[in-house]
Amino acid sequence: MHPDDEKILRLSKEIVVKFIEMGRVSPGNFDENFKNVFWTIKSTLVNARAPELKDPSQHEGGDILE
Repeated sequence: MHPDDEKILRLSKEIVVKFIEMGRVSPGNFDENFKNVFWTIKSTLVNARAPELKDPSQHEGGDILE
């Protein structure tokens, strides 16, 4: 597991717990909602970082794969 995934899992848990407290999530739909929250956060972070990853000036030697 990538170290960032652990942070995303914790953040997702906190969000879903709030939804449970508000009555928006129940045991019957927990699985679907947790996955949606997790992947929404993860894709948002990846998309936010994508321009940084594509810019070779951000990496030593200009090699993106370093």
